[in-house]
Amino acid sequence: MASSEDVVVGKRSESAVDRIVDLAEEAKMASEGVEAPSHAAIFSICKSLAAGGIAGGVSRTAVAPLERLKILLQVQNSQSIKYSGTVQGLKYIWRTEGLRGMFKGNGTNCARIVPNSAVKFFSYEEASRGILWFYRKQTGNEDAELTPLLRLGAGACAGIIAMSATYPMDLVRGRITVQTDQSPTQYRGIFHALRTVFVEEGPRALYKGWLPSVIGVIPYVGLNFAVYESLKDYLVKNRPLGLAQDHELSVVTKLGCGAVAGTIGQTVAYPLDVIRRRMQMGGWKNAASVVIGDGTKKAPVEYSGMIDAFRKTVRHEGVGALYKGLVPNSVKVVPSIAIAFVTYEVVKDILGVEMRISD
Repeated sequence: MASSEDVVVGKRSESAVDRIVDLAEEAKMASEGVEAPSHAAIFSICKSLAAGGIAGGVSRTAVAPLERLKILLQVQNSQSIKYSGTVQGLKYIWRTEGLRGMFKGNGTNCARIVPNSAVKFFSYEEASRGILWFYRKQTGNEDAELTPLLRLGAGACAGIIAMSATYPMDLVRGRITVQTDQSPTQYRGIFHALRTVFVEEGPRALYKGWLPSVIGVIPYVGLNFAVYESLKDYLVKNRPLGLAQDHELSVVTKLGCGAVAGTIGQTVAYPLDVIRRRMQMGGWKNAASVVIGDGTKKAPVEYSGMIDAFRKTVRHEGVGALYKGLVPNSVKVVPSIAIAFVTYEVVKDILGVEMRISD
């Protein structure tokens, strides 16, 4: 499942998508005898995607301690509580693992961002074109444009494809994030973790928790875009407190809309994220103590599927367990969105990418 700042990542990607649209149009003209896209156009797309990837990496790194604490809260053994809240959890990590512990697993997370963003941008454009073509055929209106609902569908498709393409990276990121210096087995890095899981648990283990992730993408992405666009439309049309001027919203106002949309979307889809994380820990030989606890039973809870994971979690820990880690996840929304947005603009200027930012 993607993180709450995806709303603004989607916004940041509009420029890259615009470039991809331009390239698609040039390719169409080339087939009709018009000049094909230049190397400069292709290079510009690459720079746009690079800017988005760098922005995502910087923003994730800035809130890495909160991201790690969220995952630890999600998967810790209910009989051996080590992390009881946001402040206590951060202090505990600092005291037991130091600064390095605060950023454990962040390298894997950042490495996942770039390919995930690239696939997401490309998939969104292709899905939009396909849905628009089908919509025009169905309505018989060749000038029809995508409706908000159809755009949500395209966004959901892009989210599912991007998540599926990089899911093994997300799985090992979760495990590396959870392990400590005292864990029985240590993953030495991304590729070592991928190889270890593949050899010890089989190829299917790399996609544990995939189903709840797919299901969670749909309401998460849908609510993100629906709330974000609705808030913008309301502010532009009604102009409460003078937030909108000349049909334009300030950067701060847009960040506020993104934060609200992200918070609502992630709150609704959050239980599926918890279940996904717990399923990812299943079958982990010599799992970290935070997963198995400090008792005599040295094995993580096993789940036969998504429904079984929901049932066992609620039965043993109550409904509240489905929202473990929600507070640190919510706290990181606003700074993550702001940092990602600013970083994207700075990197874009450094790379000399000239783009139009449309609303």
